[in-house]
Amino acid sequence: MSTFTRRTALAAPFFLKNLLSAPPSDRVRLASMGGNGMAWATLNSIATHPNVELVCVADVDTERTGRVQKAYPKATLHQDWRKMLATNYKNLDAVCVGTPDHMHAPQTMAAMRRGLDVYCQKPLTSHVREARQVAKFAAAHKRVTQMGIQIHSSAEYQIAVELVHQGTIGKVKEVHAWSNKKWGDAVARPSQTDPLPANLDWDSWIGVARPEPYIKGYCHPGNWRKRLEFGTGTFGDMGCHIYDPVFGALGLTAPLTVRAEGPAPNQQSWAVNAIVKYTFPATIYTEPGKPVAVTWYDGDERPSEQVQALVEGAKLPSQGSIVIGTKGVLLIPHIAMPSLYPKEAFADLKFPDLKTKDHYHEFVEAIQGKTKTTTAFDYSGPLSETVLLGSLATRFPKTTLEWDSARLRFKNVKEANQFLKRSYRNGWKVKGLG
Repeated sequence: MSTFTRRTALAAPFFLKNLLSAPPSDRVRLASMGGNGMAWATLNSIATHPNVELVCVADVDTERTGRVQKAYPKATLHQDWRKMLATNYKNLDAVCVGTPDHMHAPQTMAAMRRGLDVYCQKPLTSHVREARQVAKFAAAHKRVTQMGIQIHSSAEYQIAVELVHQGTIGKVKEVHAWSNKKWGDAVARPSQTDPLPANLDWDSWIGVARPEPYIKGYCHPGNWRKRLEFGTGTFGDMGCHIYDPVFGALGLTAPLTVRAEGPAPNQQSWAVNAIVKYTFPATIYTEPGKPVAVTWYDGDERPSEQVQALVEGAKLPSQGSIVIGTKGVLLIPHIAMPSLYPKEAFADLKFPDLKTKDHYHEFVEAIQGKTKTTTAFDYSGPLSETVLLGSLATRFPKTTLEWDSARLRFKNVKEANQFLKRSYRNGWKVKGLG
């Protein structure tokens, strides 16, 4: 879409944008929600595309935008993303979101409602209902979207998926996936309140969430993943990555049940050492007529010795998955080339010839109309829902939760339904969410 046409569309009500058509522009004007950490990695990776111009960046912490200032001196810096969006959206084409999990949904939805395309880090949202709402809006209004599970575009993950699709290991019977990360905390929140740094807008950092006192280092800048109100724990962090090739390889839909065996979170923080067991409906890639079991482990937990024995003494990677089929076993490390077992049976097998693609540039070229994204919200929304259901299940240890995806509710444990959505505080509500 040309610069003139897009400006005209954005100035009109958002639903009129889809009535306009024009050849793709050579230039994609980008804004970033966040200026450091994953936000920096995301904006910088997208902006390496020769047709991208970084126009503006919003970060609540003014001390964390030094790299942006140095690398992109023409980009304007803001502390309030809402003001940045309101004043710049007519001169933008796309937004990338790299803030803490609790702000993904409001920033993504606000940008899409302004007519902008969105690249959002994983998980797509912090709550299940948000993921459904964001994906539904993106589809209805034909936004170009991509979730930041960049390993999806790697040769390693593409090959793993294709091996299953080719029937190399037969029909899949079960899957075991894990991460050694420990985004949780068994200790109660400290009672103190620390002085606010002059460079930090703490109210904007809290955003849609419940107000909490500022405690140096407790949430900002790096420990928010551990906190119930702001992050989604180890599973939310790594599940979207590690379940991605499993989700794609098996063609999974919404789970039937989810059950957590590990410890429950405390009042402020997620627990570690989770074991989360799903059952999914059978697909064309799984044993006919049988629900398929997919189990997650994090922290110090790992699959049983019997499952580990299937990889014939190979040392398990710190993160990855084991896919068990009727004809063999596939080990998918995060991140390395997959392996097949028994080794002797697959010694002469030639892997599919697939190449790594640039996940970030794919987003840009989809905006230009040259291709389509591979982790658009119609794919990454359901994937995020599945992962978030697992995090939620840890609140109800040793309880099998029966999931009704169509109605977006648990059928048998009504008290679990309150955790499917978030109550947005006044001043931070976004139309279409909640």
